[in-house]
Amino acid sequence: MEFMDFEFIKEFSPMFVKAAILTIKLAFLGISISIIIGLFIAWIKAHKFKLLSRICDIYIEISRNTPLLIQLFFLYFALPKLGLKLDGFECAVIGLSFLGGSYMAESFRLGFEAVEKAQVEAGLSLGLSKNQVIFYVILPQAFRISLASISANIIFLIKETSVVSVVALADLVYAAKDIMGIYYMTNEALFMLVISYLIIILPISLALTLLEKRLSYV
Repeated sequence: MEFMDFEFIKEFSPMFVKAAILTIKLAFLGISISIIIGLFIAWIKAHKFKLLSRICDIYIEISRNTPLLIQLFFLYFALPKLGLKLDGFECAVIGLSFLGGSYMAESFRLGFEAVEKAQVEAGLSLGLSKNQVIFYVILPQAFRISLASISANIIFLIKETSVVSVVALADLVYAAKDIMGIYYMTNEALFMLVISYLIIILPISLALTLLEKRLSYV
């Protein structure tokens, strides 16, 4: 008896390609929105808006201390009872963004705090506004400093897409479970699942590593 049926893998590989495209699209949107949220929160904290900063702290604590799976259940099953119905893809994007935003915010915050105050004071003394100092002096350095943390968050969020099948999205995990449930081809399904995630994550991981090394010499 063969351990792996490669003819079966060849036949069902288009199904995994389609699922991988959905996973990539979902990860791209979730990561992009997460970075925007993280930058916005870092901007709020840089301006020291007390009330808004406190609200951001509460959001970060809720986001980081609740599993994405529970967040998705709330969005997909609880919100319709409150009159707001979202489809699976919308729930997945919002859930990833909600989770990732808190991690990105902490990464950017640490980067902002690592920039020397003397540089901020120098920018202000040259006549730059506080926003200009943030965007032209602090942000480029903060990004370089926190890039390793941001990279880890990006890989983490891509991996977290593996739970979105709970909201009826035909992602990679959904495709693997479908094959195992119908055809009982567990080895083949898991093989295609692992290979698919490696094809997605490995190039991104290598690219981020190269970017980190490049910026470390700047």
